[in-house]
Amino acid sequence: MTFNKSSELFRSLMLCLLFAGGGSASAADTAALTGGPYVPTPQRVVDAMLAVANVSDRDFVIDLGSGDGRIVITAAQKFGARGKGYDIDGELVERSTATAARLKLGDRVRFEKRDVLLADLKEATVITLYLLPAMMIELRAKLLRELKPGTRIVSHDFDFGDWQPERTVNLELDEKYDITGSWSSTVYLWTVPDRTKK
Repeated sequence: MTFNKSSELFRSLMLCLLFAGGGSASAADTAALTGGPYVPTPQRVVDAMLAVANVSDRDFVIDLGSGDGRIVITAAQKFGARGKGYDIDGELVERSTATAARLKLGDRVRFEKRDVLLADLKEATVITLYLLPAMMIELRAKLLRELKPGTRIVSHDFDFGDWQPERTVNLELDEKYDITGSWSSTVYLWTVPDRTKK
């Protein structure tokens, strides 16, 4: 199931943000444009995202809105990839960096506090995302402009509007319900096209 602005997940997140912001509509608008609050991706979904993107030790995975770092760290642990995570929350960046150091992955992965709209994407061969719809649409032009043709983009639950994914995988998992109130996750895959070809 795809979550969009009319979905239960989106409405729940926005209601939480409105209450947290004292009822201000601008709090919800701001959160939507910054990708939303930190909601961890269940490990089964992380594994599915990396498998759908066919990640290998030749890849450099960049996670936009990296949270606790689990996607980049899993890519390094399970597939031997290198990678980087960007998150606007400095505490999450510190936590991710500490986890990578504890797991002795500091030479393969790194994390940076930065607005994802300002992220440096030039090393990426794979991009991962779990961001709300407004940010997905905001990022679309940047991704198509800055990523090399052939770069894989994989997203959890949210898509790019009329840019149709080449593959969609639906997962049913109990642990998702405790986090978001939904029993399912959807993983989407796109490949950046070569725009010089007609």
